[in-house]
Formats: sequence, C-alpha cells, structure tokens
Amino acid sequence: MKEFFSYITHHYKLIYKGLLFVISIALLVSFFPKEGKFKYDFDRGKPWRHENLIAPFDFAISKSEEELNLEIEEALSTVFPYYVFNEELSQKHLKSFSDNFQQKWGFKSTGDSVDLMKVNFDFGYSLLDSVLHIGIIQLDAAPEYKDSSNKIILIRGNVAEEVTLGNLFTIGDAYIYIREKLQQNELIDMPFLIGLLENELIQNVVHDPDLTEVEKENARSSVSITRGMIQHGERIISEGELVNAEKYQVLESLKKEYETRLGPSSSYTLILAGQIVLITIALSALFLFIYFFRKDIFFDNRRLLLISLVIVLMVLLTAFTTNYYPDYLFLLPICLTPIIIRAFFDSRMALFIHLITVIIIGFLVPNSFDFVFLQLIAGIITVISIVVLHRRSQFFLTSLLIFFTYSVIYIALALIHDGSFNQINTTYFVLFAGSAILTLFSYPLIFIFEKMFGYITDVTLMELSDTNTKLLRELSGKAPGTFQHSLQVANIAEEVIYKIGGNALLVRTGALYHDIGKMNNPLYFIENQVTGANPHDELTYEESAEIIIGHVINGVEKAKKHKLPEPLIDFIRTHHGTRRVEYFYVKEKEHFPDENVDESRYKYHGPIPFSRETAVLMMADSVEAASRSLRFPDEQKIDNLVEKIIGSQIAEAQLENANLTLREITQIKKILKRKLLNIYHIRIEYPGD
Repeated sequence: MKEFFSYITHHYKLIYKGLLFVISIALLVSFFPKEGKFKYDFDRGKPWRHENLIAPFDFAISKSEEELNLEIEEALSTVFPYYVFNEELSQKHLKSFSDNFQQKWGFKSTGDSVDLMKVNFDFGYSLLDSVLHIGIIQLDAAPEYKDSSNKIILIRGNVAEEVTLGNLFTIGDAYIYIREKLQQNELIDMPFLIGLLENELIQNVVHDPDLTEVEKENARSSVSITRGMIQHGERIISEGELVNAEKYQVLESLKKEYETRLGPSSSYTLILAGQIVLITIALSALFLFIYFFRKDIFFDNRRLLLISLVIVLMVLLTAFTTNYYPDYLFLLPICLTPIIIRAFFDSRMALFIHLITVIIIGFLVPNSFDFVFLQLIAGIITVISIVVLHRRSQFFLTSLLIFFTYSVIYIALALIHDGSFNQINTTYFVLFAGSAILTLFSYPLIFIFEKMFGYITDVTLMELSDTNTKLLRELSGKAPGTFQHSLQVANIAEEVIYKIGGNALLVRTGALYHDIGKMNNPLYFIENQVTGANPHDELTYEESAEIIIGHVINGVEKAKKHKLPEPLIDFIRTHHGTRRVEYFYVKEKEHFPDENVDESRYKYHGPIPFSRETAVLMMADSVEAASRSLRFPDEQKIDNLVEKIIGSQIAEAQLENANLTLREITQIKKILKRKLLNIYHIRIEYPGD
C-alpha cells in the first residue's frame, strides 16, 4: 500500500493528465448520438455527389412533411365537432316553467277563467318544449363552427346524428322564435308568458371537446405516413443525378429506415466503440502536438485543463443545438475557440485546437464537409486577424471578418451545388451575422477563464498597461521620478524582448508596475529627490538599506491590494533578485571596518528571475538606474556600465533560472547599450570621423 501511495505521490501529474484525457473522451463521446448514421450527405436541388445508390433492402417511401400535413388537413376537414343534447337539463327547465306559471298565475286577477289559464299554460309549455327539443346550441365553445351551413354531430341519448347548425337554435334565435309565436296567438297573455319563457331558455346542446379530439386523432392516425415501396436492389439515384423533390423524399426515407435499423440495438456497442476510437485518435493527435511542439503547455496541467474545457464546451453546445434547434446551427459562434485559445497561448495553438474541435464537431452536424470547410476557413481568418492582439477594437474587426468569410463561402458553395443564385437563402446571412456578433462574447469569457485558471492574457495586459489606470496615475503623482524611470525601463525591456523573443506586452506591463512600492517612501529614492536634500543622511546605513529593500515588499502588498495578476507581481518580486544594496553595504564596511557586517540585512529577499521576461526586466532596470549616475555619459562609459552590471548579475547567479543563452545575453547587452545611447543622445564615433 505504501508503494502505491508513493507511486501516486511521485507521478500525480502524469496520472492527472491520464485522467483528464480519459474524462475528456468520455464527455465528448456522451454528446454523440448512439444511433447509426447514414453515410451519405445530400441536399434538395443539388447533384448526387456519390456513387450509384442501390437499395440495400425493401423500404417504404415516407411522405414529405408538406404532403403529410396536407392530407391530415383534408382528413380533419371531414371531422365535425361533437355536441351532446342534455335531456335532463331540458326537463328541469320545463318543470321550472310549470312551477313558476302556477305560482305567478295565482297573483293575477281572479276574473280570469280556468280555461284561459289552461290555454296559456298549454301553449307556453308546448312552445318551450318544442324549442328545447330542437336544441339551443352553445356556440362559444367552438367558434370556428358558427357558420349556419356548418355541420355537427349531435348525440341524443345513444344516437349520434349529423345536424346542420342552421337547424338548431341559438339563444337569440330562440328569443325571436318565441316572440313571433306568442304574437300569432291572440288568446294568450303575451306579457305574462314572455318573461316566463325567456327565463327558461338554456343552452342544452353542449360541445364535447374530448370526443371531438378523439375523432380528430382517429382522422390523423388514418392518414398513412408512407406511399409506395422501394424494392431491394432497385436503383435509387445515379452519380451526378439531380436530387429533385421525389428523389429527396426517397433518400430521406432510406436514411430514416437505415438509422432505425442501426438504432439502439445490438449495434450500439459497435457504434460506441467506433466513437471512442475516433475521439481518442483526435485527442491523441492534440496531446502529441502539444508534447512535441509546446512542452511548456504539456507539463502545465492547468493549461491542459483549460484547453480540454474549451473543446468540451464547444462540442456540447453544438450537440445541444443539433439535437434541439438544428435550424440555428450556423448561429453557433464556433470561432470563439481560436479567439479564446489565442488569448491564452499563441496563434499556432489556436489554429490546431480549432482544427481538432471542428473535426470532432463534424461528426455531429449534417452536411459535415460543407460545415467543416466553412468553420475551418473562418477559424484561419480569425487567427490571422488576432496574431498580434494589442487593441480591443480588434475583436470587432475579427467579428466583421468572420461574417464576411461565412457569407462568401456560403455563396460559393451554393453556386457549386446549384449553379445559380436562385437557391441562396438570405436567412443564413442573418445566422452568420448572429454568429459573428456572438464571438464578441469572447471578451467576457476570456476574463472568466483568467479568473478560473489564474492566467493573464494580452487583453488584460492591454488594459493594465494604460498609464491612466488608477495605480499608475497614483505612481506618477506621488513618485514622478520613479514613474519616468518605469516608463524608460518599459521601453527598453519591451525592445529587448521583441528582439530575442518573448511576451513583449507582458514585460512592458510588468516594468510599469515593478517599482510601485516606492510610493510609500518616494523621497528615499534618488530619482524623486528634486530639492537636493537626502533623507538617508539622517539614517544609519542599515536603516537606509531596509527602506530600499522594503520597496519590493511594499510593492507586492500594494499589487495584491489592487488585485494585480500574479504574473505581474512576479516582476515586482524578482526585479532585484537576491542582490545586495551595494551602496549602503559598502558604506557600512568602510565606516566600520572592524565589525562583522551582516550581509543578509543588505540583501533583497528574491526570488531570482525565473523567465526571460523577468530576467530582462532585472537587466533593463539595473542598467537604466545606474546610467543616471553617469557624469557626462559617452559611448565608452555606457559600454563599461552595461558590461559591469550584466557581468555581476551573471557572477552572482541571478540569471541561472532564466531561459536565456549566452548568445541571447550578448544580444541583450548590445540592445541595452544602443537604447542608452539613444536616451542620452550620444552619437557613435565611427572610424574616419
């Protein structure tokens, strides 16, 4: 067991990579459909680009959606709404009329004869009974059937009969009918009966939506979804033949039947195995590319996680859209992948990862060749547009280029397939525009990934290198000399890194912030002393050294307080390495020659530079600061100064962790000398002058 844990402890980084690889494969495979996929791509109105297709089995020809909908509409047109005659409700209102008649007739004058009462009752009861028997329909439940010529199915008891709406009463019709009948009979008391009868009119023919829906469903199910058969061995389409509407429907039917037969059955395991192999090959190619060409990324697990996360999220988004919203497939901002990767790495990484992502996505989308070609070219244009990412406005330019690329390629593909402009669908241009606009979300996404993984991108560096930021404005106000020194160092270091290779924007931004700790005690640093008074005269050499060394500690604290990224704080930590504060150390030894001077009290706490950028900053900072002490600087003095300072840094092992060769250091010294000569406006003396 101890050996097991010991192995894990010593190989956890390798185990992490293996787990990341396996989990990425599992996630990507889970997004893939588990049904068999028809291997031919085809489009209506375009030539058949494959070999002659022979039917591999018997299958029925499915009707097109338009054809099926038309037949369903025709079938539904024969279905009449169902209404139920409520006999119980009719009898209830007849009884109510009888009771009310007897009660209210008694309040009339006693002079009325019994015969007159009987005539009125019989006439009114008979009239109400005839109206209710015919039926008063409830039309508001089925407003589409209000036309009097329409028909319904009326159920009386257990008998259903077809009835025209015009043969039934509405409430309004019943009122009119009763009034007309009462007016025609001079023997009855119309004012007395009219109120009683109108109160008892009720809608007793009621719509039955459930039964109507059942009949509609029966009508729908009676429509056959197929028409005709294709026999095994029958030629379906020939190579180069135009896929017209008829051929398209036959091919769609074959595709549907083919994928159904390969669906979740015994083929599932083989389909899954094939998907695992394909994804494994794609990711293996990616990991091998990173291993052989970018070992620094391969051995950084956080960077590998970032790359895997971007790929998985883009494939997930594509799979979701393909399954649920296929019409919006071209709205997907696939070009987010190269933009995000370029922001954290380089153009070559962005292009290769985009290629792998698009290849994987190609297995998910219809017309995969066209889609992959479209996205691959758009990705290349995207990478080219952000090779050097120094302005936020580049994102808008990239967005426009993506839209233009999509549009041109789509038009070209349409011309290849159709040979005319007639089949170009303007909807696609709207989707392309939406996709291009969505790529602008790369800006907030880059910020989120920066916070998640602790990296810094050129986008953030562009913002932080603006001298109008709060911290740099504070530096220029409290320590103007230090601010000017930082600007000079930034220009020198940026030029050096540009020549020898490295992140010029990173070193420039780091140089601008490397001395922010001097804001706590600006007058203790010579570049800020404008009056001639030196506060170090009132301090011991050890106290002065403590203040000078403290500007690094104060700078780190101030940087963390203002939430500067760690890569920039590294420039503050390392720009003096573990060197001594030489001036005060020498002065201490001169004044107290007999005492043992504690050298550690005069040393910066480090660490020493660990990258090309931090090492270059140390050299540029030391040389620029020392050059200010030169009286009457000339070419020889500057040459000696640079050689002495860089030589002492090498001798003190300050550059041993930086990835710099002796040849590069020699080149750096030449650049430093030339930059100082330019700063002090010194003309180089050429032979013969």
